[in-house]
Amino acid sequence: MFDVKERAKALNPQIIEWRRHIHAAPELGLELPQTEAFVLQELRKMGIEKIRSGVGGHGVIALIEGTAPGRVLGLRADMDALNVAEDTGLPFAAKNGWMHACGHDAHTAMLLGAGSLLMQCRDELRGAVSLIFQPSEENGLGAPAMIADGALENPKVDALVGLHTGGLWKGAVAGEIGICPGAMMASSDWFTVTFTGRGGHGATPHLTVDPISIACQVYTTLQTIVSRETSPLTPVVVTVASIHGGTANNVIPPACRMEGTLRALTPESRAFIQERFRQICEEVAHAMRGSATVEYQFSAPPLVNDRAMTEKLRHAAADLLGPEHVHEIEEPTMGAEDVAFFLEKVPGTFFFHPSFRADGQSFPHHHPKFDIDESVLWVGAGTFVQFALSWQ
Repeated sequence: MFDVKERAKALNPQIIEWRRHIHAAPELGLELPQTEAFVLQELRKMGIEKIRSGVGGHGVIALIEGTAPGRVLGLRADMDALNVAEDTGLPFAAKNGWMHACGHDAHTAMLLGAGSLLMQCRDELRGAVSLIFQPSEENGLGAPAMIADGALENPKVDALVGLHTGGLWKGAVAGEIGICPGAMMASSDWFTVTFTGRGGHGATPHLTVDPISIACQVYTTLQTIVSRETSPLTPVVVTVASIHGGTANNVIPPACRMEGTLRALTPESRAFIQERFRQICEEVAHAMRGSATVEYQFSAPPLVNDRAMTEKLRHAAADLLGPEHVHEIEEPTMGAEDVAFFLEKVPGTFFFHPSFRADGQSFPHHHPKFDIDESVLWVGAGTFVQFALSWQ
């Protein structure tokens, strides 16, 4: 039988090389022409023939078919970087003002590794595996764009698995795997509220309707959505991140803008806080003789892992690493991930690939000094492959 662990370990130097190449040339959003070209080049070197490029922008899909009939598994990795200037001092550090500060370079490299390993064990593979290389995770546009472009069709994908490297969750360390049945990450919806009043001179406030005062009252009232209107056992987050109004110190402006995010772990609580947020903004503004216009930019839904698929992932990772190196995540994060769009369409699971360095030099995601422990990249690639060989 194909020894996934030993083959994955042996491939780790190549996975590191791929990761460093991608890291040195980061691209943003949906526009990833260099990354797309590199992924296509490496997939073709592996001998994969069924490849689609330009999916949802610069996404890539490669199909690996086994020799026995079966269902189709999607393995997904995101490829985009962040608008962060790198400050790691690494010899392969990016120099274009952008940075892979969230580990997507490693995700892409690990999925390339999985593709290489699967091509080596096609005789043991049932069904097929669709390798999904996705652009634009950071702004939540990539997964919907790929889905709209048929990423889950021809052939129809029956289940999907993805991973996140770094240090987002507690309970597992580099070289191990973290799993989470059920809700793992939150939805993230961005709001912009424009409060409109009646501007005027600061010396005659009684002749105005102050939109800044309205925004302050709304800000205070919004806190009750969390503290008084949702169960303490149902995590939600209402974040007002900016309030902008006025241009002079003696003029009450006619309008004021407030921006932030709403986060929830279930579709039900997501819908509830959206509606209550709108009601509070509009009705408090009306009570203060002004008005409020609420605009939402809907991003990723809650990431909810299928429990049966997660249990299969547990067994696959335990077979690869030993059960003592597979840990259940006790606390979800209120961060968001657009793989949730895929998991709304097909059952699947998203797992944690810890890779924070043990030398005390680890920095959080999105930090200019963010880096990972490259010695454990084989663990992600190997887990993908072990799952692909055993899930049906």
